[in-house]
Amino acid sequence: MKKTVIPSLFALVALWAGWTIAYFAVENEYIVPSFFATIKEFGRLFANGAFYASLGRTLLRLGIAFLISLLLGISLALLSYCVKGVRAFLAPIVSVLRTVPTMAVILILLIWTTPAFAPVVVTVLVLFPALYSAALSALDGVGEYELLAKVYRVPLKKRIVKMYLPISAPALFGQVGAILSMGLKITVSAEVLCKTYHSLGGMMSEAQSFVEMPELMALTLAFVLVGFLLEGACALVMKFCVRWRQ
Repeated sequence: MKKTVIPSLFALVALWAGWTIAYFAVENEYIVPSFFATIKEFGRLFANGAFYASLGRTLLRLGIAFLISLLLGISLALLSYCVKGVRAFLAPIVSVLRTVPTMAVILILLIWTTPAFAPVVVTVLVLFPALYSAALSALDGVGEYELLAKVYRVPLKKRIVKMYLPISAPALFGQVGAILSMGLKITVSAEVLCKTYHSLGGMMSEAQSFVEMPELMALTLAFVLVGFLLEGACALVMKFCVRWRQ
């Protein structure tokens, strides 16, 4: 508790102090809103049904993109681990996807698709390389178990279900929390750029257009809170994966 909770509390106090100093230094609500005005707006958000609807749509887009990326990443990582030629084939594709500018992809997708669908595609293109690399790295850690399986001629299907997945799951899901938080950032950013209606990013874009700084800061706090909750959920899944491996 002393090593985690107390430093975290000091960090929160430091952030609050920095915010308060900036507010009194600027003395302009349209640039830096007060902490209390933001907290008041934060409470109003959670009493507003439209906020929950927008947040739900954003989380739905994130969930769809994450599941697609996770299934593709694990499937192709297993294929790459079992067939070395596939790994060599996918390596340049994954590298290209990592380096493609997100802004350029969003602008192209806005021509091809709708503002409601573009954030999902952008998030998949960003999350897939990260999840694929994490899954492949976790599978590479199988090590001596792979040699034992070959010596005893364990069938490939049984190796995948009983060995590859359980052994690599803790290493993979140890990184999923950070990847999922990144996915939330990408989804909301894409919604802001696409001006997606009825979404968390759309609410941020609308608040910015009308210079509603307390609302914009409150939405940012809500965004951070959702990110913490997602990482906490991934930590619980991580514990389950450890028990599965055991």
